[in-house]
This record gives sequence, structure tokens and C-alpha cells, in this order.
Amino acid sequence: MKMRIVLNTNIILSSISRKSPYHNILKSLFEGAYELYITTEILLEYEEKITANFDAELAEIFLSALLIKSNVKKIETYFTLNLIDADKDDNKFIDCAFASNAHFIVTNDKHFNILKKIDFPRIGIINIVDFNTYLLVNSEPI
Repeated sequence: MKMRIVLNTNIILSSISRKSPYHNILKSLFEGAYELYITTEILLEYEEKITANFDAELAEIFLSALLIKSNVKKIETYFTLNLIDADKDDNKFIDCAFASNAHFIVTNDKHFNILKKIDFPRIGIINIVDFNTYLLVNSEPI
């Protein structure tokens, strides 16, 4: 079974450039190394932030490429856990991770550290450096 992952938008932005030291995260995704779980809300945020930081054409190409990959799973969430108060917009990633039973949310956002203090639901987080290192070193799921 492949690792089930939710990528926070900051990870997408940090790894989208081929010159990024974290580009391996997206390269590994497109090679099928792990499963990415997304929702419509997450896709819309990816599109908004990629357009703002790069351009609309890159956003369109990236999203189109994501949606044709068999290891990218678009799901619906029918609830809101509301575990992050500091930035309510971050909760969509938690809801997606919970609904998909993801192994981790990959994020550099400190708001997600609250998850380390919550016993239920248990949702793992991992930062960009540790996830990239894991992908470089391992080929087996966690």
C-alpha cells in the first residue's frame, strides 16, 4: 500500500520549480511514489496561489497534470473538524487527511502543530525537509 499524503499549498509552492531542492516531492508524486489526496477546495487554493506566485498558465498545466494521475485521489469531505482556530482556511487540509486516512499532512505551516497535541483524531504532520529526505532514501511506504 502506498503512502497517503495531503500536501499543504506551501509545499506545492516550494517544490514546483525544477530548481528547488524540494522538487523531488512533486517528481516522486508524478512517478507514483505516493498517493496524494485532494478536494475541490484544495485544488482551488493550489490554483490561486500558483497563479499569484508564478502565473495562470503554470497553474492550469499543473492542475491538469494532477487530475490525470491515478495516484491523485479527489475526494469529498462531508464534515468540518475545525481543529485549527488560528487560520480556519487550513482546516480543509485536516478534513481531507481525516477523510482519506492519510499518513501525513506535509506542511511547513506552524498552525498545524496543534495536531501534535490532539489525541483524536490522530493526524500526522511532517515538514518538507523530512518528507523530501524520506522520499530520497526510501522506496517502501511507511
